Amino acid sequence: MVHPGIAADLKKIVSDYVSSHGEPAIDLARTALSHPETGYKEVKTAAATAAAIRTLGLYVREDIAVTGMTATIKGGSPGPNIAILAELDALPVPGHPNADPETTAAHACAHHCQLGNMLAAAIGLQAPGVLDSLSGSVTLMVVPAEEYVEIEWRNEQRKAGRIEFLGGKPEFVRLGELDDVDICMMTHVTTEDPHDGFGVFGANTGLVAKFINYRGVKSHAGGAPHLGVNALNAAHLAIAGIHAQRETYRDDDTIRVHPIITRGGSVVNAVPDDVRMETFVRGATINAIRGANEKVDRALRAGALAVGATVDITTLPGYLPLAQDRILATIHRANAEALVGPDLVHEFGMRGGSTDMGDLTQIMPGIHPYVGGAVGRSNHAEDMVVDDYNLAVLDAGKAMAMTVVDLLSNNAAEAMRVISGHKPAMTKDEYLALQRAFLSERSYTE
Repeated sequence: MVHPGIAADLKKIVSDYVSSHGEPAIDLARTALSHPETGYKEVKTAAATAAAIRTLGLYVREDIAVTGMTATIKGGSPGPNIAILAELDALPVPGHPNADPETTAAHACAHHCQLGNMLAAAIGLQAPGVLDSLSGSVTLMVVPAEEYVEIEWRNEQRKAGRIEFLGGKPEFVRLGELDDVDICMMTHVTTEDPHDGFGVFGANTGLVAKFINYRGVKSHAGGAPHLGVNALNAAHLAIAGIHAQRETYRDDDTIRVHPIITRGGSVVNAVPDDVRMETFVRGATINAIRGANEKVDRALRAGALAVGATVDITTLPGYLPLAQDRILATIHRANAEALVGPDLVHEFGMRGGSTDMGDLTQIMPGIHPYVGGAVGRSNHAEDMVVDDYNLAVLDAGKAMAMTVVDLLSNNAAEAMRVISGHKPAMTKDEYLALQRAFLSERSYTE
């Protein structure tokens, strides 16, 4: 049995050990930065991450959900299993200074630092004398495809049976990789204040994704436009219809709909007959997402009706709203404050972005704190770069490892308090049923 007071000593050992032995974690982050890859294509990043984890003497299970992996660190006695997660993928950001010149992929959301701070946490937990004092285990869980991009390509992978869900964590849930996990946590880098600290608590919207294909009739755009059906005009009308709905959304529902046209026609002198769009429908609750999605579908159908085109609407399950566990977040906050001071730890509110960590927090206690150390207009912007790896990698890793110590020391009393006090919104089976119910493929024509 570990006396509760010993946890403070263990956390100091962990923090000091990361300070003196954490350079490989920063090296991993910088390596991932140098070869950014989009979701389900993170081959080089996965190989580098697996190699880094193996240097800790851990066995790595690879090729989970295409490019994902897990590795387990065992404490001195049995107890709860805590997952520390990291994301492999980048996203297309043309103009980013670290973008791949061919794919335009870049780590403009700093997932490369997640790989680093996960490894830093693992390094800290392996400091001499720490693991023997913990009751339970830690699973390093490296997941692909958090950025919900390249929807058309991923949907093709889904239809081919290579994946079911377009996001990596839903795939991990489907494959049973979370079945033996009791608590999950992950730290995400942000450009928001405090630049030198942490953002804790907070919530994120969920989303469904849509792929839309308008089909018209090709004809000469100058000589015979009257013989064609302009699919691009259908898309423009649909976007106008989506905009006309915006005043109908409640502020508390935090609805976000932001379509893009990925194909606007083939040549300028032909009436566009094949126009493709993608959009997300985001909201703070599942019911808000459902309601907004119905309104978007009406606007999409109206665009086709107006010009006599056909529209194929594919709605794909996306991510659920993030709901962090308050007890767990409070424990993490105390460790963040111990590292950077209370004045540099801010409480975040509702955020308009979405993450598939939301899915995990619907079925188990979890947290998704933010850490500073990045500059730029915002995450996903071409000027978003990390300028403080000590904070984004080492301090973030220390805070997670120290939280694990709090949870699993003293016969895992704190972990059991978190688990017993948490009421998940749904079971795994209910989660999978909900996500599958969002899938819809419909065609409308006049």
